[in-house]
Amino acid sequence: MHRSELADFLRRCRARLGPAEVGLTPGPRRRTPGLRREEVAQLAGMSPDYYTRLEQARGPRPSRQMLTALARALRLTDDERDYLFHLVGEEPPRDRSTSGHVRPGLLRVLDRLFDTPAQVITDWGEVLAQNAMAAALVGDITARPPGDRNIVRSFFTRPGDGSGAPGIFPSEEIEEHARLHVANLRAVLAARPDDPGPATLVAELLSVSAEFAALWEAHEVAVRHSSVKRFIHPVVGTMELDCEVLLSSEHAQRLIVHTARPGSESAERLELLRVLGLQDLAPRG
Repeated sequence: MHRSELADFLRRCRARLGPAEVGLTPGPRRRTPGLRREEVAQLAGMSPDYYTRLEQARGPRPSRQMLTALARALRLTDDERDYLFHLVGEEPPRDRSTSGHVRPGLLRVLDRLFDTPAQVITDWGEVLAQNAMAAALVGDITARPPGDRNIVRSFFTRPGDGSGAPGIFPSEEIEEHARLHVANLRAVLAARPDDPGPATLVAELLSVSAEFAALWEAHEVAVRHSSVKRFIHPVVGTMELDCEVLLSSEHAQRLIVHTARPGSESAERLELLRVLGLQDLAPRG
């Protein structure tokens, strides 16, 4: 592990980013350019002390999950992400499996969607990034441990927690959501049989969920496309939202954007959710 080079690289990447570029409010009394250390730590989901030690060339060796989180927080390009992994002595992720690295351009789009829920997920359900509105709508999934951020796993193993599982959708629509999750996952597994992510998820759910196993046996295949969904929010109520699915074929990622039709009651409730933000909202799991 090249500690001094890693520290210098992190400092320089942090210095070139402004708060507005990552969806943060600049605030007063910002004496130096770039992000603060605690802001990078917040974006990466790590403690400020841990990140500070990395920049001071005295921190422990980061895990692969932590390196991926740092690359996302610092908006690194694919080449820069690979360099980050090499500095720590890790082999960079390869395109053969689904990459957890979200391209900087896609993250910038996400940051600018401040008034509508949006998130980046893999085609097999791993939530990679959310804006504040998405966290307010379905819960801050990216704050969970790395192994607990898959909406398909949550749907079939953690009912009622608000992460795409029963409780956030009307009860009469749960069966349809379950069927589409499984049909989409079957299509993904067929397209990338050597990708360990979806293959492991399927094996896990077949062993723990009778509902998933029954739907898998039905052998339905469907790729998720744009649709209309109803969400039940504990504070603002039920909203009917248009779900737009924008594909990024390079890393098998999807930008999911939810909007309300102008002038509708759902639009008013979505605006109320924007005003409330994450403050005073009950935990969603």
